[in-house]
Amino acid sequence: MKRNPLAIAVKLIMTGSLVGAIAACGGGGSGSSSSSGSSSSGSSVGAVSGFGSVYVNGTRFETDGSVVSSDGLSREDQLEKGMILKVDGNWDDQGEGRADRITYDDTLRGPVSGMIWDEASSTGTLTLLGQSVSLDRKTVFRGATPTALAGNPAGYRVRVSGWRTEDGSFRASYVGARAIGVDFDDINEVEIEGVVANLDASAQTFTINGFLINYTSAVGDDDFSLDDLANGVAVEVEGFLDGTAIMAEEIDDEDDLFDNDDDVEISGTIYDFDATSGQFSLNGIRVQFNGATEFDDLNRGSLANGLFVKVEGKAVNGVLVAREIKGRESDAELDGRVESIDLNNETMVVSGVRVQLTGNTLIDDDDSSEDGRRSRARDLESLQVGDFLEIEGQQRSEEGGFLEAISIEREDSDEDDDFELEGRVSAIGADSITIMNLEVLRNNFSFSGAVVGQEVELEYRQTAGGQYELTENVEIENHSSGS
Repeated sequence: MKRNPLAIAVKLIMTGSLVGAIAACGGGGSGSSSSSGSSSSGSSVGAVSGFGSVYVNGTRFETDGSVVSSDGLSREDQLEKGMILKVDGNWDDQGEGRADRITYDDTLRGPVSGMIWDEASSTGTLTLLGQSVSLDRKTVFRGATPTALAGNPAGYRVRVSGWRTEDGSFRASYVGARAIGVDFDDINEVEIEGVVANLDASAQTFTINGFLINYTSAVGDDDFSLDDLANGVAVEVEGFLDGTAIMAEEIDDEDDLFDNDDDVEISGTIYDFDATSGQFSLNGIRVQFNGATEFDDLNRGSLANGLFVKVEGKAVNGVLVAREIKGRESDAELDGRVESIDLNNETMVVSGVRVQLTGNTLIDDDDSSEDGRRSRARDLESLQVGDFLEIEGQQRSEEGGFLEAISIEREDSDEDDDFELEGRVSAIGADSITIMNLEVLRNNFSFSGAVVGQEVELEYRQTAGGQYELTENVEIENHSSGS
């Protein structure tokens, strides 16, 4: 059975066998606090953001082209953006590394039973094997667009690579689709991971999030014995569907994801947060933070369930002790048109906003593009002046203010000449409002009630004279956020 970094993590969290440190990986203008010239050796777990060779957690890992997996993948050229990998090797704080081993494992695999997709917000929910999977603009789709999946969910099987969240559901990083009848592997083959509940040793059944597993014909994988099955144990199950139950063929409880004293960097969504003990779970890994832990793009008081972070630290006796925790949740959005590009510095101006790209930036088109595996260099070169982009990222205040891009999605076209920006107000004048480096004129519309530091949403356009002006009243968000 394949080793899913997330699956393994999930199992570990249940047993409390791993603890993590949250790390910040530097990118242009990111303000990473990592010391220059340092290097790490261990494991990096995160989603692929680019190729040539493979970009994970902002590092370009050189590889030998091979992948370890039991999901039908054996080569690097079979990987896709958004797939979550475990990379064993070494890396430095300049974004360069060498992979000794790359491991991939599906989080979930099987027929889709339902899907909801909101085209306007690019968010939705996918359901398979009784599991709920949240989707957003950063989810990479291959094989079918989210609109096609939502239009005919029963017509597809999917493989999902994602992060476990606080309620036991998942947050998808990658969704690969195949039409029913075109299978990933054996027909009816499915995979599920989660926590054993309702174990009945006599009937040889248990449930995962309410979905029935029958293990009468199953074998334990690796060193796992079926005698060790117990409620509360996190497992990974592969098998086939028989009506509304999974007939398990292999079950594994996952060994420790990291070796003792490994340097570790891992990204994911916080759950089981406990401020008193200074611990939380991340992809099944128990993370310990303390007074020596550094924080970047968030503070200790903002840690909470559901927050997407990146952790850097060291595995100590089955626990990942956090050295640094970096916030990776988007706090600003921009829909606009590219006005200029500087490939050397990996910056753009999009509808007046300066945008900085990093090794973490996911660049993808608004379809299941055949060019989805192009190199990161080609990703950058594919961006052209005049392109209309949807960008999610983190608002930066330094250097006059800019947007550090987390994800960039190219749209075929915009419906009008208006642009949209969500972010924190940087300045307010008598006749203008400024977000990051962008000053937008009032143009007889209202921004009454907006104050510096408050999150707002505005629609605007460029004038014939090259300035920017509002086309609607400024909408004030219901919450405010610090930088």
